[in-house]
Amino acid sequence: MRVCEPMRRHLPPEPWSKVALWSRRFAIFAATVAILAILLGRLGALDPASALASLGGAMALALIALLLFCAACSVIWRTGRRGAGAAATAFVIAALTLGYPAYLAFEAVRLPVLSDISTDVADPPYFSFSKAAFEARSGFQPPGIPSRAREAQRPAYPDVEPIVVDLDTDEAYALVLKTAKARGWTLVDKRPPGGRSGDGHIDFIDKTLVMGFDDDITVRFKPLPGQTRIDLRSASRYGRHDFGVNAKRIAAFAEELQSQLDTR
Repeated sequence: MRVCEPMRRHLPPEPWSKVALWSRRFAIFAATVAILAILLGRLGALDPASALASLGGAMALALIALLLFCAACSVIWRTGRRGAGAAATAFVIAALTLGYPAYLAFEAVRLPVLSDISTDVADPPYFSFSKAAFEARSGFQPPGIPSRAREAQRPAYPDVEPIVVDLDTDEAYALVLKTAKARGWTLVDKRPPGGRSGDGHIDFIDKTLVMGFDDDITVRFKPLPGQTRIDLRSASRYGRHDFGVNAKRIAAFAEELQSQLDTR
């Protein structure tokens, strides 16, 4: 006699949380937009204003993804719906997308609103007005800032000071060119030391780390007895706040110059 096995009940799987799925979609879309904005900006396919606007849109999408993540956590906790993995993925992607902007926001609060830093606050080096410099900068001429505004850099960046080396101006001039090349700066214009004053002058362009925007740098040489004073000025082209980038650039250059000097 055949014994029938009891029927097994298959419970339907718990439904997915739609909020969790939408959170993941928004996060992935935000990260994609941010990556494209950075890549297209660095390649020159987008002008800086459009690249920054696109990046701002990506940040807004990432914030929406985080809000949906919070809503998804609440839904999953109350109803037991599936989607915890999707929500966690959304949180990680959105947090990574917002990580660097969050750091910039912290720097914006901590540092003064400056986009032009000089080792000589009272008499900052000027940027070259030559035709070669004008063409190299695609028609852009870095503007100056009021001396009162420049005073704000003293307490914020006390280590940004003139560089004095025990070299004559010609040797210092060659050393700066070598150091700038090591830093990956692009030469814009140069005037070797000489004339009645003995001063020298070099202009460069450097790229920002993330977006690849052009920043302008000028270096001035002044002869001293048995030494040369080197003053740098670094200015951002876009935005009122440089988030400390220009001061860090000057400090990194000074370290590299000292390293080059030590290996002579």
